[in-house]
Amino acid sequence: MAKTRKSSKENLQNDSQELLEALTILEKEKNISRESILEAIENSLITACKNHFGKADNVKVEMNPDTCEYHVYIEKTVAEEVEDPVTEISLAEAKMRDDKYEVGDIVREEVQSKSFGRIATQNAKNVILQKIREEERKVIYDQFQGKSRDVVTGIVQRYIGRNVSINLGKADALLSEKEMIRGEHFEPTQRVKVYILDVKATSKGPKILVSRTHPELVKRLFEEEVAEVRDGIVEIKSISREAGSRTKMAVWSKDPNVDAVGACVGMNGSRVNAIVDILNGEKIDIINWDENSALLIQNALSPAKVISVIADSEEKTAKVIVPDYQLSLAIGKEGQNARLAARLTGFKIDIKSESQAREAGDIIDYDDYEEYDEEEYADGYEGEEGYDDYDDEYADSSYDEYADEGEYEEFSDSEYEEGAYSDEPYADEEYANDGYEDEEYTDGDRADE
Repeated sequence: MAKTRKSSKENLQNDSQELLEALTILEKEKNISRESILEAIENSLITACKNHFGKADNVKVEMNPDTCEYHVYIEKTVAEEVEDPVTEISLAEAKMRDDKYEVGDIVREEVQSKSFGRIATQNAKNVILQKIREEERKVIYDQFQGKSRDVVTGIVQRYIGRNVSINLGKADALLSEKEMIRGEHFEPTQRVKVYILDVKATSKGPKILVSRTHPELVKRLFEEEVAEVRDGIVEIKSISREAGSRTKMAVWSKDPNVDAVGACVGMNGSRVNAIVDILNGEKIDIINWDENSALLIQNALSPAKVISVIADSEEKTAKVIVPDYQLSLAIGKEGQNARLAARLTGFKIDIKSESQAREAGDIIDYDDYEEYDEEEYADGYEGEEGYDDYDDEYADSSYDEYADEGEYEEFSDSEYEEGAYSDEPYADEEYANDGYEDEEYTDGDRADE
């Protein structure tokens, strides 16, 4: 008897050790927590007891999470007359186990799981496997839910109608036709970067929807390629995109020493060209963001040159005038340049050529005004009170009076010749008498110096 109990104990220890190893592998490979598997095992044992005994309300399972050792107990109430042997035990039988038991006490009997039938065991196994699958789906869902609105690299598997199935490692994603760039074709095993649009939980696992046309795809690619964008030094303020054709992107630098556009373009265009290759040749225009709406619109219409921009920030409208030869460039092929600029800035943009603006009166041509006519203005003021002819006014002025008084006699060269200023204090004789003819200041000395 002792040998049988020892053997049962050894078998239980071996089973616990095997279970512990299995749980460790599940944790590492499938990232499923040990607690969730132990909970599944507990539920499976209760299910097995229910299948074996017909009910499991009085079944208790005790498990050690560290050693994975477990015990299953069925609790029975002591009664004088047993009506249900699954839930009750007679007083006499209870006394045989322990004299302390009285009517109404609870007796715990350990259940050996090996005594379960094949059906009960299979059901318990199914419960555990179902829990493992559910936990695996949950882990995958949480993993990709955290990557929602991000860029991932996948491998093309096959076409499903016009849609494409892309393997992302632990799950498959669906790239629908409307989220594909027009004219783009994929080959099996081809690696492709996609933007995760949404992750939905379903009974068959997470359903992952991806895109190649979303404007955020371009933004995420620049975050991967450009360190300044990834570190937050350069900020992407706005993006407008027509997938497969052209993208406009407005950038701004928090550091005045960092050129936002230059950082995104890279040396010899290396950074932007790497992204263009990922997008299969899609053109990318990078402009400087400006708080001034007019300057922002002017930049957004690049490469077209702009004469003037009148922007209404409240109405979100703008009138733009460009040179005649730049009109087609500003509008772009099929209106693309103007359309992308409007999306980028959020303004409704009305573009006119210089000639059209003149015809509409949006430009004032100063050449249309009459030239200033001096004679016209002179004639206009003749005869007006206070505006007599200047010659007449000054002919009778008081200048003659000053002349008569001799205060403003005319300057005459003869005065200098006759020594008119000889009596002044700076006459030559004064300098001579003041001793300035000292030897020290003679012309000879200066010559020597």
